Amino acid sequence: MRSIYLSSKQIWSIVACAFIIFISCNDKNETETTEATDTVASTDATPATTSAPAIVNHAEAAMGGTYSDTTVTGTVKFDADSAGKVVMTLDITVPSKAGKSVAVHLHEHGNCGDTAMLAHGHWNPTNAQHGKWGSSSFHSGDIGNIKLDSKGNGKLSLTTDLWTLGGDANKNIIGKAVIVHGGMDDYKTQPTGNAGGRIGCGVIQ
Repeated sequence: MRSIYLSSKQIWSIVACAFIIFISCNDKNETETTEATDTVASTDATPATTSAPAIVNHAEAAMGGTYSDTTVTGTVKFDADSAGKVVMTLDITVPSKAGKSVAVHLHEHGNCGDTAMLAHGHWNPTNAQHGKWGSSSFHSGDIGNIKLDSKGNGKLSLTTDLWTLGGDANKNIIGKAVIVHGGMDDYKTQPTGNAGGRIGCGVIQ
């Protein structure tokens, strides 16, 4: 059997290589441990919660026409009273409809684009049948018909606990659209009341 002899220089080379391999393996393990920890931290992160909008005491919608040949002006104000109800004070002018009645509703989205078609349908969080306000079945947005005088001015006051200015999504009217229609609501046709085109619009802010 042939004996193997290593010089001191060869022995030190072997020791140095072994040390380098050991350090490299240790660094890799630390990197993998750090990546694993980061992954767990990311997975366990708690998602942000969305809170209900704060209750405010006042909001209003500035009304404008949706067609260039039909003027609609006015303001619809909403105020919270001491009993927690919302008081609506509507004051609009539609000269071309003087002496007639026009329907006014709250619609789902506060967007008056595309002749207010982007406001979508009547605001109806309870999925009720359309009808006259205060009847056995009506949308929360079914305000009703407004009688205009000989100059086209119309006013209406309404107090309700079906609305809030913020808070509960099923009652909150902030961000909804107030729509003035060209005709009268018949309180029967589903789901619109056959009230005609959307000639006026304002967003509740």
